[in-house]
This record gives sequence, C-alpha cells and structure tokens, in this order.
Amino acid sequence: MPVESTRTRTVSRVFVARLVGTTVFDPLGDPVGRVHDVVALIQMRGEPRAVGLVIEVPGRRRVFLPLSRVTAIEPGAVITTGLVNIRRFEQRHVETLVVGELLDRVVTMRDGTGPVTVRDVAIERDRGMDWKVTRLFVQRGASGPLGLRRGETFMVRPEEVTGLAGSADQQGATALLATMEDLKPADLADVLSDLPLPRQIEVAAELSDERLADAVEELSTDDAVALLSGLEAARAADVLDAMQPDDAADLVSELPSPKAAELLALMEPEEAEDVRRLMAYDEYTAGGLMTTEPVILPPEATVATFLAQARKAEVTPALAAVAFVVRPPLESPTGRYLGIVHLQRALRERPQRMLGSVLDRDVGTVHAEDSIGTVTRLLATYNLTALAVLDDAGRLLGAVSVDDVLDHLMPDDWREADEAVTDEMIERSANG
Repeated sequence: MPVESTRTRTVSRVFVARLVGTTVFDPLGDPVGRVHDVVALIQMRGEPRAVGLVIEVPGRRRVFLPLSRVTAIEPGAVITTGLVNIRRFEQRHVETLVVGELLDRVVTMRDGTGPVTVRDVAIERDRGMDWKVTRLFVQRGASGPLGLRRGETFMVRPEEVTGLAGSADQQGATALLATMEDLKPADLADVLSDLPLPRQIEVAAELSDERLADAVEELSTDDAVALLSGLEAARAADVLDAMQPDDAADLVSELPSPKAAELLALMEPEEAEDVRRLMAYDEYTAGGLMTTEPVILPPEATVATFLAQARKAEVTPALAAVAFVVRPPLESPTGRYLGIVHLQRALRERPQRMLGSVLDRDVGTVHAEDSIGTVTRLLATYNLTALAVLDDAGRLLGAVSVDDVLDHLMPDDWREADEAVTDEMIERSANG
C-alpha cells in the first residue's frame, strides 16, 4: 500500500477499498479472519476518524477489531495484537461503514465545482497512533467548469467537500458491488442483511435478476420479504421468476395477499403456475418442500445429455447429482416415473449410453402429502441428495433436495442468530 514519507515520520496511507479481503493475522502469524469493512466516525463537525475494522472470522461471523489493536497494515496482511473479541459486530448509530455506506456517496465540492462521487477513502495513522480519514478519491459525474472531462478522478481532503455525513440516499452501489463480485450467494445475502433496507434496495437494483435471486434465497424470511416489498413490482416479479420455484413459493406465501396476487400476475405464466401449485401444499410436507425443476430426462436420453444438464449453472449441486427419468411429457407433472440415474453412475458409463439402461428403480419415493420426517428418513436411507415426489398416478411432480430439508429443520432464525447459539440449539435437538 502506498507510503507517504516526510522528514520527521513515515505515515501509512491505506485505501479502504483495497483493504477489503485482506487477511488478518495474530502476532504468531496465524490467520484469524479477513477484513470486511472499516468503521468510521464521520460527524458534521470535526475530523473524520477510523476507529476499527469489521473482520469476518470462520463461521461467517463478523466481529469488531479496534484499530488500536492493529500493530501494522502491510500489503496483503493486517497484523493484530492477537486480542479479538468474538462477539458479533453490531453497528451503532454514530458509526459509518466505509464500504457499505460511504463508497459511491455523492458529495459536493466546497469550491463550487459541483458534485463528485466518492470512489475510495484513505485512512492514515497520526503521531498519537489514531487513524484519521485524510483523503477521498473522487470522480466527477458530469462536465464541470474550465472544460473538466467527464469521469475525471482526483484526491481531496474531507474538509474540501460537503455531504460526507449525509444520508445514505446519496450513495450509489458501484464500489460496494465490486467488493461483492466473488461472493457466494450465502455470503452476499449476509452482506445485504447487514445493510439498511434503503441501501439493500439500491444494491439490489444493480444486481442481475439471477444474482439477486440466488441471494434472496439465502436471506431470512423477514429480510427477503422486506427487500422484495421494497423493489418495484415488475423487478420483484422478475426476481421471483429467477428463483427456485419452492423458494419463490415460500416467499410469496409470506407476503400480504394483495402484494402476492400482484406479483403472481406479473410473473411468467409457467413460473407463476408452479408457484401457485407449490403454495397449495403444507410447508412441512414433501409438496411444500419440493422444486418443480429438477433434472428430468426421458429414458432414451444419453449419459452425455445428463452430464450437460448437470453442468448448467442454474442447477444446484444437490439437484445436479440425480437425473429423474420419466416418460413424456417432461414438464411437471410428467409422464410415468421410471427411476433415477446417479451422477456418479453416469460418470462410469459411456457418453452415448441411454439412461433407460442404467436406471436405479429401487430407490424410495414420496407423495406430496408425506411429512418432512418421511422425506428425511428416505434421503438418509438411500444416501440421496434429492428424492422424487410422485402423485397417485405415478407421475413426477417434483423433487425434494437435501438442502431444502436442512433449511426447514434448522431453527427459524438461524440465519440471523449467533452461530454459537444456533450450534447449541442443533446439538440440544440432536441429543434429545
């Protein structure tokens, strides 16, 4: 990271956007987590100060690390005293998250040259070992006086702008999204849940339907309902279209009836029909747990076709592990169910071999009204990642995947609760 030298001292200047993701080490060189954000105190009057780091420790727990316990910040490493409080970080109203709330905020130059957008923030340690916000890396969004080019970037001091302590409504999402680019859906959902709802909605507006749908599936019910309700109806319907039908049905069922009816009317007809059908089942039955979009193939399809379907990004790992073989039609409810082909078995066969010749017909199935207990027992009995759900005529209605079963067996608030509390509750349940 850049270092600014003077005759009297050396000052480390650290750019926050570049700091995100940096590994945090204890004095012995053992990693304890990664930097998630920087906590700052930005007031209407007075010099902005950086007071701590939000670091993510194993288990996706985010904890607060005071900068007073940071002994060095180096390229690719933050060194601490080794004292890390494991209590989950909870933001106070006087605190500002630099990445989550400050980057992309629109502020105004005091010299009259107009608005600029904050793209990065630099913090430096002073003689008293306190960290101060000393520089803002900003960008003009439009042509200014003297022929300044659109998109011009430059450094300013915090006191050279107004609006730094303003509302998050002034903040865009470009820089924040850059920090989320490589996050898995569950981690992205975790980041979103830490943001104020207006900020969540702003970030959601910049995400693709598919990316947002994956994240919404990982949010708690309350957070997902709040976020979906805050989106424009047409966008919310597009996100529901991109979600797994079972997750979409669970979410729509939690919405007020008028809102649910509005979104269902805006969804693609086929997707909406799947959601309506799933909503008719009790939540803790096979019908309420199933998705209508597993890998479904006819018996004359080849192993190569199955492998191609399993490779699709939109197919979850649990569903990709099994192909459900049926007579046409292939849309749920299908023609007569014949059996399954395990991915592992398919990998041992010739690509041109037909699935009908390698069927496993002895694996148990369930009906839509069967309980979650029955589903769980059969998944464990046959070592399956997904289980076929049939109607009385032997047609495939859908499949229950093991991840959906686990989600429903977990405590209702497990996504928001402290990991240690959740683990203890699960252990108590397992031990009777």
